[in-house]
Amino acid sequence: MANNEGIFSIPGASITAEGNPITSNSVRIKVLPTGKRASNTNGSVHDSKSISAKSVSNNDLFITATVSKSNVYEQEAFLLTYKIYTVVDLRNFSNVKLPDFKGFHSQEIELPSNAKWALEHYNGKNYHTTIYRQFVLFPQQSGKLIIESARFDASIAKTVQSVDPFDAFFNGGSNYVEIKKSIITPRITVNVYSLPPKKPVDFSGGVGTFSISSSISNTKIKTNDAVTVKVVISGIGNHKLISSPTIKFPDDFEVYDPKVDNKVKLTKDGLSGSKVIEYLAIPRNPGVFKIPAISFSFFDVKNKVYKNISTKEFNLEVEKGVGNADQVIANFTNKEDLKILGEDIRYIKLGDAKIISGSSFFFGSLTYWLCYIIPIFIFGIVFLISKKQIVENSNIAKVRNKKANKIALKRMKLAQTLLRDDNKDLFYDEVLKALWGYISDKLNIPVSRLSKDNVEERLNKYGVPNELIREFIDTLNECEFARYSPSDKNRAMDNLYVSAVSVITKIENLIKK
Repeated sequence: MANNEGIFSIPGASITAEGNPITSNSVRIKVLPTGKRASNTNGSVHDSKSISAKSVSNNDLFITATVSKSNVYEQEAFLLTYKIYTVVDLRNFSNVKLPDFKGFHSQEIELPSNAKWALEHYNGKNYHTTIYRQFVLFPQQSGKLIIESARFDASIAKTVQSVDPFDAFFNGGSNYVEIKKSIITPRITVNVYSLPPKKPVDFSGGVGTFSISSSISNTKIKTNDAVTVKVVISGIGNHKLISSPTIKFPDDFEVYDPKVDNKVKLTKDGLSGSKVIEYLAIPRNPGVFKIPAISFSFFDVKNKVYKNISTKEFNLEVEKGVGNADQVIANFTNKEDLKILGEDIRYIKLGDAKIISGSSFFFGSLTYWLCYIIPIFIFGIVFLISKKQIVENSNIAKVRNKKANKIALKRMKLAQTLLRDDNKDLFYDEVLKALWGYISDKLNIPVSRLSKDNVEERLNKYGVPNELIREFIDTLNECEFARYSPSDKNRAMDNLYVSAVSVITKIENLIKK
């Protein structure tokens, strides 16, 4: 147990095994200062373990919205983080309304499915914290841009101590009350500066930190052969918003549109990785040609200036011959990846055509109409059954009533196991839970409000004979006192088990809804 706040290092433990020293890893531990207690609405204090049923204050649960930078340039990436701070039992969010990020291009960072919680000292208190959502934003215009408020509707479970003896027996003396709380984050203003006006001619929208490289598929080819030039723009920035640089191929080259592949991943500083651009061209005449260097300019956010970088140039020797670029073109256009969307045209399938006569058309046939009628008929039946189940399940009292006997018998099976194991205390506890739980579900009376008097009164209303009511009450009394009785323990447990099963079965046969 730590006595003071701070960061401490616990050294590794060491032993000697067979003459060899072995040492474990060391551990660093951060100890937070003692946190202030939160005050509730009536001025008293509480902590997260004993909290009243009053509404949750803004100091008990809140969400912060923070940005990594509040002064940025156009297209400069920054991080927006929504972080939860809580000292209460936060269960979930039933409704989340995030801003539409008007004026920004946004991409959400994928966080682990299981939230990682940590302790943090904030404004004099210790909180459980976790990052809820994170977005990387790229401002698309200059000026003061507003990130509007986000709204989170939270569900909180609060423990309320109970004075009811039955509730104390079944639930350990406490109940949980669900409390709803709406959390609204403040608006955030981001100052976005315009990029310097004197932009280079070859500026293609890149903002960040980049490098460039290039390669060529071959420097010696024949006429009508294809050549590809690959350009790779690497670094951190707004890769997907960068226009492809232009290569000035010789005039008698047949040039295709470039093929672009963004091999990037989203990080807190923006998109990290590379933008791969492939250019394909086909020379039609022999000769020695020069493919000029590619010039690329971007705005360097670190130094706040435009920078120009370029690739090397290539010399291409083209001999006269009968080249064939069909396969290269087919691979480059990637026709296998073409997706049919709406009315897009498929590639033509070559080969022998098969003529279908008009009499063999599927459209309008009996089979055609059955394919419509049968699914509609099945859907109608499923819809009616589902609707009936929804109506039945919406009646909570009816559902509890139906399941009462099943739950009671399940408890009695557990009691039977405890009986065989000669576990006296747990056996009587389980039989009591079975009896009280059954009658609670059957009569739709909360366990906290059950008493022998109102059970007797309600059973009378259902027409249960007085003898059977007395048998149920006697079984309860016998269960409560048998555990302390000095009589034959095994015989008392056997008799009580038989009596409990018998009385539950009799009441179930009389009260059926």
